[in-house]
Amino acid sequence: MYSLPDLEPIRDFDAIAVLTSGGDSPGMNPAVRGVVRAALNSAMQVYGVQKGYSGLVAGDLRKMTSSSVRNIVQRGGTILKSDRCEAFKDPGIRQKAAANLKAAGVGALIVIGGDGSLTGAHLLAEESDIVVIGLPGTIDNDIFGTEDTIGFDTAVNTALDAIDKIRDTASSHERYFLVEVMGRNSGFLATHVGIAAGAEMVVVPEYQVDTEELGRHLSENRRTGKSASGIIVVAEGREPGLTYRLAQQLQRQGEDPRVCILGHIQRGGQPSGHDRVLASELGAMAVSYLLAGYNDIMVGVAEGAIVDIPLDSVIRYRKGLDPQLFQLALLLHR
Repeated sequence: MYSLPDLEPIRDFDAIAVLTSGGDSPGMNPAVRGVVRAALNSAMQVYGVQKGYSGLVAGDLRKMTSSSVRNIVQRGGTILKSDRCEAFKDPGIRQKAAANLKAAGVGALIVIGGDGSLTGAHLLAEESDIVVIGLPGTIDNDIFGTEDTIGFDTAVNTALDAIDKIRDTASSHERYFLVEVMGRNSGFLATHVGIAAGAEMVVVPEYQVDTEELGRHLSENRRTGKSASGIIVVAEGREPGLTYRLAQQLQRQGEDPRVCILGHIQRGGQPSGHDRVLASELGAMAVSYLLAGYNDIMVGVAEGAIVDIPLDSVIRYRKGLDPQLFQLALLLHR
């Protein structure tokens, strides 16, 4: 799917570890499988860390074999389990985690997760002699330095499947449905879903919305016959309740809208073929980057190729929503 770099091995590891951290995303299991199989083929022992950084702090590392990752590519979630470990923000706790890895003979760690998880990965690499590689695993697709993330494609398709069913009711009753998708700080998911679903409006946190003006606009579309799908896609945003406030405004305009919050359904389910291939490539290439002497990087994708990005840059900069893509979403509903 993506072109792979030709990396020359220059170092060895007796053992490496892999963990999944933060919110789970479809495709984490194929990524774990890619790491394990690639490492075993390079004669390295592999440990699976249970429950993310929490398991790393607790020293819960379990040996993995080829059979450990058999028949997991089609499974959602993560067989390693995941957690949000607030304690890992403490430098002393990170020192303990590094000591646990050394005690197990582990010289390198591969972290699969979002921006918070990759921040922890960078700090661990910076403060210890553990070699660390990160992989972007999040349905939000908001990680700087990579055009794609593990789980994003599946989340888009999951939302589309739900919207295609909701559309039947929206059309039958000629009413608006406000469909809330995930995205507290990022509108990538909402924008892609809105374009693919043919939504009449997309609301994202990157652009402030005047609920009163939007309500009048949508109500006018209904009266003049411009309304088509009846679907409005709303990213959850930073402040809870935006979708319901929009619905209330539409009610004041004489509409009878319905709210459907997709919530965690977007994180579950079988990963798409795209995410299975992407995750497998990133997982296997993470091992290749380790053997090629890389450290403190994320392995992502850009311009059709697997690339490496310094973790310092990943956590320092924010990936912005392409304004032209958002304008396309607005253009297509007019």
